[in-house]
Parts: sequence; C-alpha cells; structure tokens
Amino acid sequence: MAQYAILLYAKAHVDEAEAVPGAREAHDRHFEDMVQSGALVAAFALHPAAGTATSIRGDVVTDGPFVDAKEVIAGFAVIEAPDLDAALEIARANPATQQGGGVEVRPLEGGFIADRPAAA
Repeated sequence: MAQYAILLYAKAHVDEAEAVPGAREAHDRHFEDMVQSGALVAAFALHPAAGTATSIRGDVVTDGPFVDAKEVIAGFAVIEAPDLDAALEIARANPATQQGGGVEVRPLEGGFIADRPAAA
C-alpha cells in the first residue's frame, strides 16, 4: 500500500483569542479515527515556529522559520492508503481544513523509521 505525508498548515501567529474552541479535541478524534482505520503510520505535532525554529542555509544559521509566511507547518502525519484519492479523503477530514489552516498531501518516495519513541 502506498504511503503519503499529510502536512498540516496553521496560522503562523495565533493568540488565545483566535484559538478555535475544541480544536485540540477535534484533532484528537481525527487521530483516533486514523488509528482505528489502520491508515496511520506516524504523526507528530510541532512546537510553534516562532521562538522555536532554527533555519540553516549554507553556512548561515538563523533563529526563526526558513521563510516568513502567514502559515507554517504545524505537524505532519504519515498514512497508508491504496491510492491518492483515498489519501485525499483521509486528509480532507483533518480539522485543520476547517480551523483556518489546511493540509497538503504528498506521496512518499522512501523513508526510515528508527525503533525509538519521538521526543516529548
């Protein structure tokens, strides 16, 4: 079965007043749906880019995200699906698409998963 990366995009700068009520719970439900369906291979949430991202281009190291943008990658998931249409159906259900962000689906060319948990 083919594997696809689902990149989750969110607003780069969101304060508490802009937070969508129930957003975290909606993402948790979507995650559980992917687990239950057997589609989910891996998923990771990222800390906000502002204040945590460090970019490297050539020999230059810069504090902050690689580009200044209205949206940043907030997390990603790797799923298995029989084809792109099935992957798009899974991605379309992601709450980010209804919470002011969006998702990008890309087929994986290759990869490696080490046998250890992600850092908390």
